[in-house]
Amino acid sequence: MTEPLQGPLEDRHRALGASFAEFGGWLMPVSYAGTVAEHNATRNAVGLFDVSHLGKALVRGPGAAEFVNSALTNDLRRIGPGKAQYTLCCTESGGVIDDLIAYYVSDDEIFLVPNAANTAAVVAALKAAAPEGITVTDEHRSYAVLAVQGPLAGEVLSALGLPTDMDYMGYADAEYAGVPVRVCRTGYTGEHGFELLPPWEQAGVVFDALVAAVRERGGEPAGLGARDTLRTEMGYPLHGHELSLDISPLQARTGWAVGWKKDTFWGRDALLAEKAAGPARLLRGLKVLGRGVLRPELTVLDGETPVGVTTSGTFSPTLKAGIALALVDTAAGLQDGAHVTVDVRGRAVECELVKPPFVAVKTR
Repeated sequence: MTEPLQGPLEDRHRALGASFAEFGGWLMPVSYAGTVAEHNATRNAVGLFDVSHLGKALVRGPGAAEFVNSALTNDLRRIGPGKAQYTLCCTESGGVIDDLIAYYVSDDEIFLVPNAANTAAVVAALKAAAPEGITVTDEHRSYAVLAVQGPLAGEVLSALGLPTDMDYMGYADAEYAGVPVRVCRTGYTGEHGFELLPPWEQAGVVFDALVAAVRERGGEPAGLGARDTLRTEMGYPLHGHELSLDISPLQARTGWAVGWKKDTFWGRDALLAEKAAGPARLLRGLKVLGRGVLRPELTVLDGETPVGVTTSGTFSPTLKAGIALALVDTAAGLQDGAHVTVDVRGRAVECELVKPPFVAVKTR
């Protein structure tokens, strides 16, 4: 049995009283003060997440941006240096190898942040397709990733003298206490926030300063538990749940991250065909109307007819109700507001179909 990998800050997390669990092959802090407290701190003040398990990869060489644009779904021509973009790496059949963030450094350098468990697959696919002169390197342990999320996120960064005035999905290279830090206006919570990428070996200096600044403003370090409840409230997909080799971008409602007018990207023909025919299932939101907490892989029923399956489920601290994401058959013809039931170990839990996000979007 393979031991889970460890990030650069595990000793600090233990000192803060974190509990841990394995996720994507990495040992991750799940919670410090409790998931609900950390969730609410992020929504109302600010939360600090160590997500250094996320992958990092570098594509470099003449025409690197053009090459990446020919492979990944979104259109890099929409952005330029100093901007980042959400995109997907697909198979030729339209399945999703991973969803990731692409940082446009220059025409000859693209920095990628894939999901932890899929980094090797993304790097391998790009390496296999890269033309001569373009290198693709796995930089997983070169950088940490620290997410500062919440209404007071800007105040936290300003306290450290870091830039905050970039547009959404914009980034800037800066420095804190002699440590270089890439600061990007991105996040996975729906709140105003930033993701910071310091070098792996120097991440502790930045993390310690962030912990102090966050707590001074009524915030908390937050773990994987709060990260999941926050992203589920926003309806954000998680690879392996709402996106997979068997779940296309169209089914997951991430078709907005596909450059449909591009001449080429992996999976283009299959996705165009699916778009023309209409996806057989779509990601929908479920809100529990009574008591009950939903989990993944539960059957969704319209009357006695199975019409879908849940992909993620949790208790929403903001709504104080159970919520879930589910892939629902389009042929069922169900509209938002319709009532369905979910089979939870033989108990029918009544839910309303809703369109995510479950809470107001504050990202921009």
